[in-house]
Order: sequence, then C-alpha cells, then structure tokens
Amino acid sequence: MIKMNILSKKSNKVKHVKNEAFKSFWERNRLSNGYLLKKTIGRKIFKFCRAIMLFGLVFLIIQPILSKISVSFMEERDLYDATIINIPRTWSTSNYELSSELMNYWKGLGQTLWISLLVAVIQVASTTLVAYGFARYNFPGKKLLFGAVILSIVIPPQTILTALYLNFRYFDIFGIFKMVTGQSLNLLNSILPYLMISAGAMGLKNGLYIFMLRQYFRGIPKEMEEAAYVDGCGKLKTFLVIMLPDAKPMLTSIFLFSYVWQWTDSFYSSLFLRKFNLLSNSVAGLADKLMQYIQDISNRTQFPSTAYTQAIISTGTLMVIAPLIIIYIVAQKGFVESLAQSGIKM
Repeated sequence: MIKMNILSKKSNKVKHVKNEAFKSFWERNRLSNGYLLKKTIGRKIFKFCRAIMLFGLVFLIIQPILSKISVSFMEERDLYDATIINIPRTWSTSNYELSSELMNYWKGLGQTLWISLLVAVIQVASTTLVAYGFARYNFPGKKLLFGAVILSIVIPPQTILTALYLNFRYFDIFGIFKMVTGQSLNLLNSILPYLMISAGAMGLKNGLYIFMLRQYFRGIPKEMEEAAYVDGCGKLKTFLVIMLPDAKPMLTSIFLFSYVWQWTDSFYSSLFLRKFNLLSNSVAGLADKLMQYIQDISNRTQFPSTAYTQAIISTGTLMVIAPLIIIYIVAQKGFVESLAQSGIKM
C-alpha cells in the first residue's frame, strides 16, 4: 500500500511538471509572437526528414545483403516459387556446402588471411615513411612527386596493367640478371612482385594512404619534434618514439582499410597471385566452377539455371565478406574512435 502511494505521488509530480512546462511553452510562444512554435515545428520536421533519409540510406546498404542471405538459404525449387519473397519455405544449408566445396573455402580463407595481413603491414610501413617525408621535409621535386601521388588516387590502376605485366614478366635490374644468366626473371604468379610494389608505396590505394597520413602529420605541432631534438633524439628516434605513437589512430584506420581492400581485391590478385587460392579470385570464377561441377555429376553437357547460379554466387559472396564483418564487429569501437580522432587532427 505504501509503495502504491509513493508511485502515485511520483506520477502526480511528473504530470504537474509536464503541465507547468506546457504552460510555460505557450507563454513563451505568446511573448515571441508565435516564433517559438514555428521554430519548434521546423525542428521537428527537420528531424523527421533526417530520420527518413538515414533510414533510406541504411536500407540501400543493408537490403542487398539481406537479399543475399535470404537466397543463400533457399533450395533451388524455392527460387522459382512466386509465392516466396524473402523467407524460404524450406531452410537449407546446401548452398553453403556446395559453395565451400567449389571455392575450397577453408584453404582459401587461410591463404587470404596471411597474405592480406602481410601486405597490409608492409603498406602501412611504407606509406607512413613516405607521408612523413612529404609532411616534414623539403627536397627537390617534392611538389611534382606529391602531384604523382594525387594522380595515383585519381587514375585507375587498370591503366598501368600492361606496364606492370611486362615489367615483372621480364624483370631485370640494369640488365644484371640478363648479363649473368642470359635471360631476365619471370616474377609473375608469385607474391614477390606485389610485396615489392607494396614496399615501394605503389600498392592498392597507397596514394590515398599517403595523402591521409601526410595531412595527419602536418597537423602535429613541429614543437614536439623540436623538443625531442633538444633532448638529444635523432630524426629516426623522433619519428619512432614521438610521431608514431601519436599517429596510432590514423595508423589503425590505414591498416584496416588496407586489410579490407586487399581481402576483396581481384586486380592485383589475378595479376600476381594466381597460384594462390584467394577468396576474391575463387568467388569471381564460381559460376564456371558450378557449371563444371554440374556437368561432372550428370556426365553430360548441362547448364545450371541463371537463378541457381546467382544463388550460389550470393552464397559465396557472403562467405567471403563474413570474416570482414566479424572483424568490424570486434574492432568497431576502436575503428570509429580512430576515424573520429584522425578527422579532428586533419
């Protein structure tokens, strides 16, 4: 009984406060000649429109993934059933089993993991050194070289495909290998060319990483480095001890960007890493593998239906991006914080 009386008193108090606030609002609106009401209505309309736009944007991003998830659990007969929209009538994991077999998923996952990690580490190290040089040192041709960095962001990598192929197909250093062995080296179908490109800060999206890190280093006060020089630190020690720890948020962002883009890359992977069973290459050839699989089990020329082929491709795509989603969920807080801090610095 006592508890009910206390709750009743609290409820009456809340109602009284609301009534007072309501009266106060209309009193202030009367004194402002209706301006307060117009401003409040405008604010509510703005919030409603913003919510609608955000919902539409999120829906555009999530809807294709939700559609792929729905299709991946459907059996082939459900794909042609007009009464089935998004929810399968019969849930099945056969598409995942078949996609895993066709892509050799677990082997590809292991190779993609260590290659993406290795390339990301090398790219972060090389682009950090280059960006720090652009941010802190003056040297002949600096503006011209930085213009080349901007061009590497704007110009698609497909424009240098032929040059890359010929350079590493007939790789030589000042003709030394050809003079010693009688022929140049063929470095294609190995990871070495890609590691060389990444170490030279010319890998996938490296121009963007250099630009972002340069802007970040330029935002750090030079007094920090000058104080380190006064304390007896050299340039290398100042960079390693003072600048790098302060740049951890941006380095985290660059590493995650590099890792994700390398994970889904098919341009450099198809050019240099053909002998590796990478997931990006496996999912790209999934339709051909499905056709070959069906012909092998049927012992005759038979083509899979378009709907079933798309269902297998959707399933394979989900299996490729699933590890990235897990990584994002685990590292979400640190990733968002690193972007926020780097945005303030820039």
